[in-house]
Amino acid sequence: MWKNDANGSVQTGSEYERIGEESRPLLAQGAQARGASFWSSAFNLMNAIMGSGILGLSYAMANTGIIGFSILLLVVSSLAAYSIHLLLLLCGKTGINSYEALGERAFNRPGKILVACTILIQNIGVTVNSTMSTYLFILKSEMPAAITGFMSTETSGKWFEDGVTLLILVTLIVVLPLALLPKIGFLGYTSSLAFIFMLFFTVVVVVKKWSIPCPLPINSTVSLSLNTSECTPQMFVISSKSAYAVPTMAFSFLCHTAVLPIYCELHRPTKQRMQRVANVSIFLSFVVYLISALFGYLTFYTHVESELLLGYDTYLPRDVVVMSVRLAILLAVLFTVPLIHFPARKALLMLCRGEREFSWLFHSLSCFFVLTLVLLLAIFVPDIRNVFGVVGSTTSTCLLFVYPGMFYLRISSEPIRSLNSAGAVFLMVIGLVVGVLSLCVIIVSWVQGP
Repeated sequence: MWKNDANGSVQTGSEYERIGEESRPLLAQGAQARGASFWSSAFNLMNAIMGSGILGLSYAMANTGIIGFSILLLVVSSLAAYSIHLLLLLCGKTGINSYEALGERAFNRPGKILVACTILIQNIGVTVNSTMSTYLFILKSEMPAAITGFMSTETSGKWFEDGVTLLILVTLIVVLPLALLPKIGFLGYTSSLAFIFMLFFTVVVVVKKWSIPCPLPINSTVSLSLNTSECTPQMFVISSKSAYAVPTMAFSFLCHTAVLPIYCELHRPTKQRMQRVANVSIFLSFVVYLISALFGYLTFYTHVESELLLGYDTYLPRDVVVMSVRLAILLAVLFTVPLIHFPARKALLMLCRGEREFSWLFHSLSCFFVLTLVLLLAIFVPDIRNVFGVVGSTTSTCLLFVYPGMFYLRISSEPIRSLNSAGAVFLMVIGLVVGVLSLCVIIVSWVQGP
């Protein structure tokens, strides 16, 4: 018989074993409830994939070359889709549909605790990108400038110039109500808005390529360089800075903490349908990433900033469209926070309560606890990414590469020479390489200083 709980975890009895693996649906929140639509789920997954890290991809292209970047991006997106494929295969084989429960199935209770702690560390805020505290810190730092940029007169001492005040307000007014929603499927509407904002960013990057001349001007009359070779795009680039680009790209498709919660609430949640959701989300994210990175690079070439919008601020000061894009990116980041909050809260509840019936009391308490924690981190610990960067790079690598491969090898009964088992081993090797490279990049950054 099927057994459901409010967190979406599914267990099966002897009746389940008689159901074909390819047609086993996962039920969420009751058999009669209609789940989230295909596109609502796809928008949620795209929102989990794309974040402020999109601003650094042009810099990554400048340090790897157009063809080099395209190959790396294609490889990373394919590996992300394949690791999701392995997770969904395990769901089909076991009837389990939560990351934490897969860890428990593979390594008993220590595995469950390990996965839950990894998700908490990843989503609360000790990694370089795509965490709640990182996004809230970005909002605190950038919102005052984004708002005052539209003011025609000089302002000073206004309440909206205080980043902490603005951060607390948007958290209470926007983030908290969305985070309190019991189902991740409800966030499909805000996720679609976030994707539209990312499309707007991409369109503006394409259009503004023809607004900034090359060689880049220092001011309206003087060029930065008379050497027009700087305006020649590079196809392949290998340098010490290339090592910095690889971790950025490797984690640009990290969405695995949200995959299974989205799977639980998908309407007609079969493995094939969820795989199509993942493929569509990763493909559209790939297209947006590639176009924005390409035209950002073709605008500034070797002078592209590590955060793309800084270049536009330098050469197109107080441009209304650029200021609108900055605000759009902030809104996209704002709508991403509740989505990242969902798996973090679920992991906390799995650690504290296990798989029990839904309770509004514990749901609300865990929601307030997580949001309060990340808000305090964003306000009082601005250097948390430097302090815990090593831990963050490790958790990202584990969630994206290591855990899917390791769990598949542990749970699946397929021989090691089978295609999926070989792919699982390959994922683990890639995870080890990327993890070591990320640690080296962080250590070198510490040694070199700001």
